[in-house]
Amino acid sequence: MSLSADRDLDSLLAELVMANRILAREEVVDDFGHVSVRDPRDASRFWLSRSRSPEVVSRDDLIRFDLDATPENPGHRKPYLETVLHARIYAVRPDVQCVVHHHARPVLPFTVTHRPLRPVFHMGSVIGAEVPLWDSQDEFGDTNMLIDTIPKADSLARALGPHSCALLKRHGAVCVGASIPEAVFVSIYMKENAELQYAAEALGGPVDYLTPGEITQTGAMLRSERPLRRSWDYRCARAGFGGL
Repeated sequence: MSLSADRDLDSLLAELVMANRILAREEVVDDFGHVSVRDPRDASRFWLSRSRSPEVVSRDDLIRFDLDATPENPGHRKPYLETVLHARIYAVRPDVQCVVHHHARPVLPFTVTHRPLRPVFHMGSVIGAEVPLWDSQDEFGDTNMLIDTIPKADSLARALGPHSCALLKRHGAVCVGASIPEAVFVSIYMKENAELQYAAEALGGPVDYLTPGEITQTGAMLRSERPLRRSWDYRCARAGFGGL
């Protein structure tokens, strides 16, 4: 591998550490939750921290895994129990370069009711017009609620389909992106959209959700370079980093 490739990987893994801290700072993750990135040198591998709270993840915590969630050289480091959740999404979504799993509290009411999560403001457009809801009960009955086996992870990946995020019944959510900044952006605005939707619906009366055309056009605009960079720099500064 060239020195340039080494530097590119080091930069990406530093960004992954930042993503952990940013998501903690923005209260998308807390002591639980995790974020991974696909290895740019080998699409059949990805990087994820050992089992550690995102707020304190460092470069030394990062482990490389294959798409069956088998770790390379973990040593004493114990992986997350849900590492396979990341692995199987990467296995079926070649467009995905980053996966976030979180339990953001404003999102959770939409996992235990029949109220769909829908974009209510322009930044929320990135969650898409439809946010699938996956229920482990449908295929697996009573479980420990973790996505900790290949069958459960494959089932979740099928439910996610081509979407940018999915809800996990009585559990949390997954968000994906074509880069770390994009997946972080989707995760943060999923949480903020949930807060605003809840507040708007609590007022009573009709709610003016985004139209399908607004969702498509605004979501594409927000995923472009300038909005993502602007947001990433802001979130990095809030988390104590200098941005890209």
